[in-house]
Amino acid sequence: MALIGAVALIVIGPEKLPKVARTVGALLGKAQRYVADVKAEVNRSMELDELKKMRETVEGAARDVENSIQTQASDFEKSWSEATDTALEPEPPAYKHPNKNWRLKQGAMPQWYKARHGVRTKAQSGAARVARFRPPRVR
Repeated sequence: MALIGAVALIVIGPEKLPKVARTVGALLGKAQRYVADVKAEVNRSMELDELKKMRETVEGAARDVENSIQTQASDFEKSWSEATDTALEPEPPAYKHPNKNWRLKQGAMPQWYKARHGVRTKAQSGAARVARFRPPRVR
């Protein structure tokens, strides 16, 4: 290094040596940054390849788990259907609501009949009904 510095001092001269040294230093810095960027890009691409491989292995494992769950579920459903088919109890009939035409019956009722028998014709909240029938305050 000292030998190169001495030769540069003799060849370039003492006036231009600092300017040339700054220029060479700047160029070396740019070269080092460029090399570091290339290294970082290569490392990123290698990590990306590793991540892709890892993702593929995880997806494969997930598919294997899903397939095993599906096979176990189908086995369970088969065994469940076999167990329920051999049951001795007959199935109860389907539920049928007794007041099937309730709205139709309510609408067909005459207004005078509703008024006489106290059938509500307007929807009110519970608080409104309580307030309506609350006795007045005594002071």
